[in-house]
Amino acid sequence: MGYDLGRFQGDVDEELICTICGGVFQEPRQVSPCEHCFCDECIQEWVKHQQTCPVDRNPITPSSLGPAPRILRNLLARLKITCENEQFGCQAVVKLDGLDSHLSQCEYNPKRPVLCEKGCGLEVPLDELPDHNCVQELHKVINTNEKRIQGLEERIQEQDTCIGHLREEVSILKELVRSFRTSANGIGTPDETERAIQTGRWLASLKPAKVKRWGGMISTPDGVLQNIIKRALADSGCPQHLLSELMANAHERKWPPGLSTLETRQLNRRRYEQYIAKRVPGRQAIIIMASDNEHMGESMIVEPGIVMVFAHGVE
Repeated sequence: MGYDLGRFQGDVDEELICTICGGVFQEPRQVSPCEHCFCDECIQEWVKHQQTCPVDRNPITPSSLGPAPRILRNLLARLKITCENEQFGCQAVVKLDGLDSHLSQCEYNPKRPVLCEKGCGLEVPLDELPDHNCVQELHKVINTNEKRIQGLEERIQEQDTCIGHLREEVSILKELVRSFRTSANGIGTPDETERAIQTGRWLASLKPAKVKRWGGMISTPDGVLQNIIKRALADSGCPQHLLSELMANAHERKWPPGLSTLETRQLNRRRYEQYIAKRVPGRQAIIIMASDNEHMGESMIVEPGIVMVFAHGVE
């Protein structure tokens, strides 16, 4: 709907008046190709019921509506209009393009937000302040925030699920690639493919590991300790075909050259942080899979991976 003509100072050109509502254009829109202009709200409502221009009855559609010419918008901007809060005492006369800015600060605006001084500190429309109940409004704020938090938690859960699926797919693809590379003819057999899929799914279910104290590494775990780690891996769902291979690589005698002796481990200790590792659930141990650590080179990784046991320092 347009602005009431009676609010303007001086004469208003008839070219600036909407023929639908009879008021001065508010957010004008132009119809093509006839180039007639109307208030946006007026013409939007019009085309819902009639598909012809209100002036010349030429066919129009919602897609026919476009922005009003710049010269028309400039003419509107220069018009002077009284504040709509005149009935409440405001005597201001402003240019039309400054009306919104004035209304947001007008001290006579009954909807102007003010701070409640009763204790809640909420912003309240001026005309609602006498009936404002701090306790009720704070309950509304709490309920709204709780709903937002619940919505965010649901979105996070959905995203976590999606990320989990993506991690599983990536792990499976990595294991498939590894399987094909190690296969004698470069093409994985159905059994090798199935084992790669099982391995990828299992790895995706494990949490990433962070080692804070590499000095706590036990490079020569005894049989009892190895059995404890083996049982933890089995309980986590480690595929049987992989379990024995990993546990065989839990001792320094099966580690790659860069880790096989105390001397080489000390030389390469700066590289440890580059490992991508998985946590053995419930134990101070990690798994460093070859498929995740190709960037480390052959001197720091072996197929299918390494198990490292620690006295402490694994998160």
